[in-house]
Amino acid sequence: MSKDAVTTASAASRTDAAHTPADAGDAGYSKDLKARHINMIAIGGAIGTGLFLGAGGRLNSAGPGLALAYLVCGVFAFFVVRALGELVVYRPSSGSFVSYAREFLGEKGAFVAGWAYFLNWSTTGIADITAIALYTHYWSFFTDIPQWVLALIALAIVLVVNLISVKIFGEMEFWFSIIKVAALVAFMLIGIFLLVTQQPVGGETPGLHVITENGGWFPEGVLPVVIVMQGVVFAYASLELVGVAAGETAEPQKVVPRAVNSIMWRVGLFYVGSVVLLALLLPGSMYSGDQSPFVTVLSKIGVPAAGDVMNLVVLTAAMSSLNSGLYSTGRILRSMAMAGSAPKFTAKMNRSKVPYGGIMLTSAVCVAGVGLNFLMPEKAFEIVLNVASLGIITTWITIMVCHMVFVRRAKQGLIERPKFRLPGSPVTEIVTIVFLLAVLALMWQDPEIGRRTLYLIPIVAAALVVGWFAVRKRVAKNETDKQYEELGIE
Repeated sequence: MSKDAVTTASAASRTDAAHTPADAGDAGYSKDLKARHINMIAIGGAIGTGLFLGAGGRLNSAGPGLALAYLVCGVFAFFVVRALGELVVYRPSSGSFVSYAREFLGEKGAFVAGWAYFLNWSTTGIADITAIALYTHYWSFFTDIPQWVLALIALAIVLVVNLISVKIFGEMEFWFSIIKVAALVAFMLIGIFLLVTQQPVGGETPGLHVITENGGWFPEGVLPVVIVMQGVVFAYASLELVGVAAGETAEPQKVVPRAVNSIMWRVGLFYVGSVVLLALLLPGSMYSGDQSPFVTVLSKIGVPAAGDVMNLVVLTAAMSSLNSGLYSTGRILRSMAMAGSAPKFTAKMNRSKVPYGGIMLTSAVCVAGVGLNFLMPEKAFEIVLNVASLGIITTWITIMVCHMVFVRRAKQGLIERPKFRLPGSPVTEIVTIVFLLAVLALMWQDPEIGRRTLYLIPIVAAALVVGWFAVRKRVAKNETDKQYEELGIE
């Protein structure tokens, strides 16, 4: 067939092509995730170890002003997930932002977005299994078991759950989220009771005077609050999981907007509310990074087994994160594999319609993390968590850039925006991107960890360039084959 004939056929079939799935990786999935699963996945993404464990050290360094840091970062995190939510309503896809990057930024954009996300979750997975092993060592029964063995057991359990079916994943995430929410609600009720009844906490009578008599909201000035934002923003990582899960629910256009809209008040209640409550109960100097701030308060009032209960909660949070990481990377890698930018085996699905190839690849990297636990058990968590931070910043920026292009095309009349929208476009996207880049800049203020993380950017960029040149011919051939297939040309 001549080139002109192909062009003519392409124009004639454009209407029909518009109704075919834009992402071949979306085919074959079950739709077993219910509204309650999506809602609790949204909650689980908003509540993790960043609050249960990380808030203690941050309260110590930044003081009660930490609540402002959580609020500001929470607003920008909401903008990101709201932008993603609009794209999901426009076109649900298990490939999520990688699929949208392919549509609005081209295959190069999808390649960068996908592998950056894989970098984020594979390294976060290592951090999670490391954290699980550390939390398990809290109980004397497990003390004699090597850290790497516990990490391997945790990985094996979550891997099996993910491979069985998406429904089992959804149920596991649902109950993980229930545990986290129940723990937070119980603590907040206890804290409010202590405030109302003026019961002493560690020799201190709770109230606003605890803040005013210990340096106010910013005891060390505003700068520590600004600097701590680089850690706070990563506490919200995994909110974008809602977009991935939307591809496996029956009514994403109804479920996703509700889940996304509820994130904002959850951030206000659980993050900002609990930090303010913690600041009203004890001075910031009494909290530390070595202990959950909730355990600090509960132990001060003599609650029996407070450490055991909260350790179980943070263990649950880490298991939830690992569970989410294997789930999401499996779907993202399948979308990429169908386009030719990921290994072919990551496109494979089992009888339960689970993309096991991508899940196994992420697990393989986590197994390497088990080796890291064996060689450097004390440094493993710190090393991988910083690498993951680069991946999540890249992912969020990609989502906002995709949304800007999406809105621009809508204004040109090429596509139609849904009623569920990110307000203030394109200003909202630009401000969010500037904020995320500022977070990277803030990492330079931390010479021990943050600055070393920034040194990795050229290495990661070089790896992405090499990777693209390795797959670009396959991607181009795949795209050509797809076009001929749509036109019925053999």
